Amino acid sequence: MQKIKKLWVGFVNKHPKLSKWVREGGLFLLVSTLITIVRGLMVSILQPVFGFMGSEAIGFPNITLKLLGYEFPWYIIGASKEQGGVAYFMAFIISLWICEIINFFMQRKFVFRSNGKIGLQAVLYFVTFAFITCVVNALSNIWIGVASNFVPPLIYNLGTTFLTGGVSMIVFFFANRFIFKESDKTNV
Repeated sequence: MQKIKKLWVGFVNKHPKLSKWVREGGLFLLVSTLITIVRGLMVSILQPVFGFMGSEAIGFPNITLKLLGYEFPWYIIGASKEQGGVAYFMAFIISLWICEIINFFMQRKFVFRSNGKIGLQAVLYFVTFAFITCVVNALSNIWIGVASNFVPPLIYNLGTTFLTGGVSMIVFFFANRFIFKESDKTNV
């Protein structure tokens, strides 16, 4: 372990800017992946809990699209009957919010080591989160509309989790570097 630490310290001294990107990128990827896994597990656990709410479709704007010969309802936010409707949507939204609150604090302190104004950072983070979530959900809804005709629910639900989580991770990394700016960081 000492050898690895010595190699890292040498790398940091030789390439301080690159090492910062490697450290932040690696930690960001680790934290985001863990959050995505937890979110996927939470959705799987919570969907049956909300089963009493039914599986009727819920969503906005609920436009019918046709792609590759298949018609499906398209939402920016929501869930089709095939996804699990209201029960799935409730599980998704609750797990998403819980995980994003945890993610905010982990990214702020652990990954980007920020000491900036938490109120401003929280507003920027959650506005960015809402925007990214709507865009990614709009895209994943197209994926689900088509993929649900070819693969079982487990596969397209996993694909949805990793599509939304993966795309969000990439965009969010750069957004977080802005939200948790250099001037707001400690020198640790």
